[in-house]
Amino acid sequence: MVKKVAVIGAGVSGLSSIKCCLDEDLEPTCFERSDDFGGLWKFAETSNDGMTRVYRSLVTNVCKEMSSYSDFPYQEYYPNFMDHKKFWEYLREFAEHFDLLKYIRFKKPNGKK
Repeated sequence: MVKKVAVIGAGVSGLSSIKCCLDEDLEPTCFERSDDFGGLWKFAETSNDGMTRVYRSLVTNVCKEMSSYSDFPYQEYYPNFMDHKKFWEYLREFAEHFDLLKYIRFKKPNGKK
């Protein structure tokens, strides 16, 4: 019997939690309160949910070698210090590479569940 696991949030930690569950033959369901993954790294002009997110001019202060997932290094062409767009692109590549998005239940537009 497969054990079911709930993961709360599809940010950096949530994505890695989904992958770890799959690596351990668990069945994860991730509950994300927004309509996209990335958590605080998903840029938005305004915040409708009261959450603080990255700002337009943000650049990471941790080099790519120290901020990558251990089993998914950055592409060579990525800069050492990334803006929020590049970091979110890395998260997208990670999620797509390990086929994680199908395990996430996003909030539906207009607040519908």
